[in-house]
Amino acid sequence: MKRNERTGGKVYLVGAGPGDPELLTLKAVKVLARADVVMIDDLVDRRVLEHAPNARVVEVGKRGGCKSTPQEFIERLMVRLASRGKIVARVKGGDPFVFGRGGEEALALARAGVECEVIPGITAGIGVPAALGIPVTHRGLARGVTFVTGHTRDGSEPDWAALARTDTTLVIYMGMQRIAHITAALQAAGMVATLPAVAIQNGTMDNEQHAIATLGTLAVAAQKAKLRSPALIVIGEVVALAKVEADDRALKRTA
Repeated sequence: MKRNERTGGKVYLVGAGPGDPELLTLKAVKVLARADVVMIDDLVDRRVLEHAPNARVVEVGKRGGCKSTPQEFIERLMVRLASRGKIVARVKGGDPFVFGRGGEEALALARAGVECEVIPGITAGIGVPAALGIPVTHRGLARGVTFVTGHTRDGSEPDWAALARTDTTLVIYMGMQRIAHITAALQAAGMVATLPAVAIQNGTMDNEQHAIATLGTLAVAAQKAKLRSPALIVIGEVVALAKVEADDRALKRTA
């Protein structure tokens, strides 16, 4: 018999979306309303907790380059709480299964016999560019999109040469600290320096900042704009469709 069948405990892996708390799904709101405990990541806007007025809140911060709550501790805590009959909402930015370690947590819960349900969220790789008017796919410009992380635990990196050959929009998570290296590696692999590119910090939020440039100038543009992690990097022809670009052109025509 599964542990949750004895106790009634359950864990929900909840995606909070790319930043703006209004981008929570209705299902996520319902889960938060009935949660006994909310285990919330550092990057999630705290306004989502308005939907969990009766829950105990446990901070389990994870932010690149900073001291983070050990993953093993998070998994053990979820198991312990659910085994005591608690409804646990494990809230993550974006989507739990897109660079959110949701897969690891789901496996840990399954091994412990704890019931788990995934509540998908809007991943930053789609939602953040969209809020800026950038479609990650667009007929005639991008036949696909590739999501990749610029930072790994073991220090390895993607095959930039292979990614340069995909002819898809490239969306890079966790790449700001290595943006100069990444853009140089892609150019060395054959990507043209004039390809449109953008770095976006705090996407979908009121304090969103971005630097639109080309692959060859993006690192300098991001530095001048004082962009910091966490931010998203988008490279491809679709970046030229950004709404701010259209607005800038209109302003120049009327000046």
